[in-house]
Amino acid sequence: MIYYVYMLKSRSVKPVTYVGYTNNLKKRISLHNAGKGAKFTRGRKWILIYKEKFKSKKEAISREYYIKKNRSLRKEIRKNK
Repeated sequence: MIYYVYMLKSRSVKPVTYVGYTNNLKKRISLHNAGKGAKFTRGRKWILIYKEKFKSKKEAISREYYIKKNRSLRKEIRKNK
């Protein structure tokens, strides 16, 4: 099964980012935008700005954790999109 690590950016005046992982990227983004995703994402509209593909869930979770904790990497990704 393929897993994705992704970063979303809110469409608000002061944008924030969210990092997550999933095996169905299109469905997951739809859930976030419908207010049924993670609690942090509710009430905002999101756009996909970054994704990576992995062959295992373990790899995806590890990469998600790394991106979440590395603020400079998140800032760099956001700046490039």
